Amino acid sequence: MAAEPGRGSVLDAVLERVTFANEETGYTVARVDAGRGELVTVVGALLGAQPGESLRMRGRWGSHPQYGKQFHVDDYTTVLPATVQGIRRYLGSGLIKGIGPKLAERIVDHFGVDALDVIEQTPERLVEVPKLGPKRTKMIADAWEEQKAIKEVMVFLQGVGVSTSLAVKIYKQYADDAVRVVREEPYRLATDVWGIGFKTADTIAKAVGIPHDSPQRIKAGLLFTLSEATGDGHCYLPEQSLVAEAITILQVDAGAVIECLAELVAEEGVVREELPGPDPAEPEAAIYLVPFHRAEIALANQVRRLLDTSADRMPAFAEVDWDRALAWLRRHTDADLAPEQQMAVKLALTRKVAVLTGGPGCGKSFTVRSVVALARAKKAKIVLAAPTGRAAKRLAELTGHEASTVHRLLRLQPGGDAAYDRDNPLDADLVVVDEVSMLDLLLANKLVKAIAPGAHLLLVGDVDQLPSVGPGEVLRDLLAEDTPVPHVRLTQVFRQAAESGVVTNAHRINAGDYPLVRGLPDFFLFPVEEAEDAARMTVDVVARRVPKKFGLNPRRDIQVLAPMHRGPAGAGALNALLQEALTPARPDAPERRFGARVFRVGDKVTQIRNNYDKGANGVFNGTLGVVTALDVDEQTLVVRTDEDEDVEYDFAELDELTHAYAMTIHRSQGSEYPAVVIPITTSAWMMLQRNLLYTAVTRAKKLVVLVGSRKAIGQAVRAVSTGRRHTALAHRLRRGA
Repeated sequence: MAAEPGRGSVLDAVLERVTFANEETGYTVARVDAGRGELVTVVGALLGAQPGESLRMRGRWGSHPQYGKQFHVDDYTTVLPATVQGIRRYLGSGLIKGIGPKLAERIVDHFGVDALDVIEQTPERLVEVPKLGPKRTKMIADAWEEQKAIKEVMVFLQGVGVSTSLAVKIYKQYADDAVRVVREEPYRLATDVWGIGFKTADTIAKAVGIPHDSPQRIKAGLLFTLSEATGDGHCYLPEQSLVAEAITILQVDAGAVIECLAELVAEEGVVREELPGPDPAEPEAAIYLVPFHRAEIALANQVRRLLDTSADRMPAFAEVDWDRALAWLRRHTDADLAPEQQMAVKLALTRKVAVLTGGPGCGKSFTVRSVVALARAKKAKIVLAAPTGRAAKRLAELTGHEASTVHRLLRLQPGGDAAYDRDNPLDADLVVVDEVSMLDLLLANKLVKAIAPGAHLLLVGDVDQLPSVGPGEVLRDLLAEDTPVPHVRLTQVFRQAAESGVVTNAHRINAGDYPLVRGLPDFFLFPVEEAEDAARMTVDVVARRVPKKFGLNPRRDIQVLAPMHRGPAGAGALNALLQEALTPARPDAPERRFGARVFRVGDKVTQIRNNYDKGANGVFNGTLGVVTALDVDEQTLVVRTDEDEDVEYDFAELDELTHAYAMTIHRSQGSEYPAVVIPITTSAWMMLQRNLLYTAVTRAKKLVVLVGSRKAIGQAVRAVSTGRRHTALAHRLRRGA
């Protein structure tokens, strides 16, 4: 250990445990064993280091007024331990796939301080260790070689500011080509490597000497700006907005940005198209990323094609006696359809594309059930789907007919292509898709392409909910004025539904009225002003109060929905608090830290990216599940998804998962839960809008609990979202693109 105090000190130590890690900044607080029989606190740039690693940290000593002496880390490298104790800890840490604590002990007991040399130079000797066969020996040797190759790449990458965890991903993406790509084409990282955005790639580019005003950098910045816009739901950006935002991000001259944009258009890296602007007499130049331009045109064309075809796979309904049909339906369901519902049933069974919308309690579900019953009576081939596993299960229970997620229905392949498309359409006469407000442009395009000519497509959803997480406003665009898509909006709230406080308040919120929060058996408010207090109360409501009063399971039946991810009452902070309350650490239970998150068996988790290579047909953004197994030897974790599939993750893939005890309201779309708890405080002021609160409340089947400020609830009820997304689907539908 280097002399103290002063700058430029070096500390050699074994990382014992990480107590805090911020994934966005890399700032980490950890405890290390420096070999003096006591643990030392280190703080700083340690993200990616794993317990058990021997680290050489460069930085300076300092003192914190509350926590005392600390070592502030500027950078670090990993080094191989030299003592028996250090080797045992290193091998048992889970760094080498196939070696856990017990096997590490056996290997070190057998080879002593030579253990690492044996794995490095003569791994075949590992079979000398009791109960260690050739298969496991080869696996350990291969894992060691991969670790060694990664470490060599890391030496270079750490020199240009790349954390260990990102270095592993870069190596796995490019293998032996990693150093060349980072040195010569650093902006490729933002496109190719999950978890690396433009800002990280830009930092690396600067470190390897890419000029600030190079065309490579400016074009990457333009593509990044468009990509960020799709993340905000836009399908394109007006040219002026794109140039202005790129100038702000890149800090370069407008002329250089305009010139590089022209080059991107010429190279077909982006598409430029004149579209109607806010003033119809003044068209605006729209700039698209290529996949979104193609998808928007294809979706509009295919909807028109389905509507206009003369083929009909359910011809019996063209001349049906509707009085007799509805009377038959009444006998089979013991209920009458309201006039609006009758119109929706007729549209679904006589028109090739129809949209059914309406709020909670207005009879969408019964209408869908009626459509399916009549189609089944005529021996039609029926396919039911929804964007999420939970919504698909609900649709199946409602109709008594099998339903699947849209992804599974289309059998999406690695890379995102669907097994079913225009050349190989679904063998279905009637396709019903629920929760269509969740469908983004790309998925809607894949779905509609797979509908056979003459088949009937019924799209069902609540247009007043938040639009999809992905780009586009597909449901709203289909319902836009003057589009050719027939639709029915159900408005009558039925008496039984009107007795529900959840339904009553959903409609009050949607109408701009403050929800009723007293005297209802299923809708409550716990008034709390400060965000920190709201967070504590939310945990108490989920872990103790609701289970005690209503007998609900806090993990399975209760979902916390927050307006935003950040902040003291945001989903991120609440997940940490709820995990400690519901799935606390236990000395005998394995766990795995990844960045700022710790994963344990029993954790409620959600997938945060589309991964077409996982599971039977991919695992998709928003898929929920529970961690059912965690193996530190094999470095794997198993999630049982809400589609009842067991999906295995390597520890290196854990950035694809996040905890889901709490989630943002946006991420909850399409799902329904017995009980919903909504922390809503003025700290989320900018996010508080009517459709956000409406969406959160309509996720609940039985119970809603608001925790927070009356002022914040009032703001949410009053604020109508005016931020329409940049999309031209309605325009293309109108003109028959």
